[in-house]
Amino acid sequence: MSGETRNVPSRLGGSRLRLPDEPAREDWFAGGLSEAIGGPLGDHAVRPPHRRYVTPVRIVLALACLLFALHWVQKSPCRDGAWGDLKQYKDHCYTDVLALYYAEGLGDGKVPYADHAVEYPVLTGLFMGALGLPVHALAQHVDINQGKWFYDANAIVLSLLGIGTVAMVLALRRRRPFDALLLAIAPAMLVTATVNWDLLAIAPTVGALLAWSRRRPWLAGLLFGLGVAAKFYPLLILGPLLVLALRSGKLRQAGTTVLTAAATWVVINAPIAMLYPDSWLQFFRLNSTRGVDWGTLWYVGAHFPTGGENAGLPGFGYLSTHITTLNLLYGVLFALCCLAIGALAMFAPRRPRLAQLAFLVVACFLITGKVWSQQYVLWLIPLAVLARPRWGAFLAWQLAEVGYFLAFYAELMAASGTTVVPEWVFVFFSLCRLATLVVLIGYVVRDILVPARDAVRADGSDDPDGGEFDHAPDVSWLPGAARPTTPAPAPS
Repeated sequence: MSGETRNVPSRLGGSRLRLPDEPAREDWFAGGLSEAIGGPLGDHAVRPPHRRYVTPVRIVLALACLLFALHWVQKSPCRDGAWGDLKQYKDHCYTDVLALYYAEGLGDGKVPYADHAVEYPVLTGLFMGALGLPVHALAQHVDINQGKWFYDANAIVLSLLGIGTVAMVLALRRRRPFDALLLAIAPAMLVTATVNWDLLAIAPTVGALLAWSRRRPWLAGLLFGLGVAAKFYPLLILGPLLVLALRSGKLRQAGTTVLTAAATWVVINAPIAMLYPDSWLQFFRLNSTRGVDWGTLWYVGAHFPTGGENAGLPGFGYLSTHITTLNLLYGVLFALCCLAIGALAMFAPRRPRLAQLAFLVVACFLITGKVWSQQYVLWLIPLAVLARPRWGAFLAWQLAEVGYFLAFYAELMAASGTTVVPEWVFVFFSLCRLATLVVLIGYVVRDILVPARDAVRADGSDDPDGGEFDHAPDVSWLPGAARPTTPAPAPS
């Protein structure tokens, strides 16, 4: 959904009203799809009276509600916890939320960290306990299926957070409300929303971007701190924030955000770290010793069908069994990616938008990392929508993610002793996921290098998510420093 808002004559004395972007008019891919129902709506078409009620914001929010309702239906076969005969894989409805209710001791009334070393950051562990312990207490007096009650409670809260995330993207894109439609109908969100507790971190992270865009750096820091306390990935976004602050001379505001985020994280973590240090360290120990996960670049390399007796590309098998070396290698690769992104941010002809850099850093973290769980796609969807609200490449990537989702469940069945498809099928869909994400990265980099191709900037905007960065001049010591200008029309 690219392009610009359209000005049309008002019925009230010739003043001009700004209408929201219509994807079928502004995006070539969406426009092509609209031909199946008669093409885009014309400028002089009769607009029905109910249009005042059927607004873009209400359409997007209604579709978001529908998506999470359908997600609950998709996961419902697994809600009873009766997972005999690999039902959770055959019906593609497995969720950590239900499995870990018992694995983390919540079903026995164990308090996270105090009685059991939870493998997640503190805010996620506390959230699990806040919902799980009341369910266990209720089960002592009422005959209920504890797992089902726990999953449903989590599904309600996580769905509300997901809908809230869509609402916050709408708030970030008040002049382009249909951009949020990509998030509201994302196929990968439909199948992975409650596989784990990632929405617990995604909602405050998007909230932090919204607060920053409203020039409230302390609130952005508070929300970033909450996000990092739930999952570590929001920490990656603070790097782009600081780099853009360096280019724009807004280090004081960015410093406020970073320091507030750090203080928030410490306040949440310190009590657990002091009272239960061994339990608190469990998350860090697990990530340092964890091996190569399914679907990663390293897994693909170790299982690539070379046709020889020993499958895999040279060297990858060694890395699968030498985790310390693997940790060092993927750390170096990610650091190199960050240096390249930092150079792009500092020397691009026009300062990149915050969402563009945030997407690039998180995407590179997943591509180079040794763990790329199926639900990690949720980290990227809101950032991709804000970075590049175009339909074609986004939907290609999402379809690749759905293909990977299906192949992953076949792989889980094979790991459980029931082979459904050959190993090369899973490797193929892993490569599709990787390739489509790399293509999306390439488009974002191109938009940074050629700002006239950036859909968000096509109407003369600079960085609607940038807050203090929006229309700020570059620092004087930067070569070619200048105030951002309106880009030329995109080449046809």
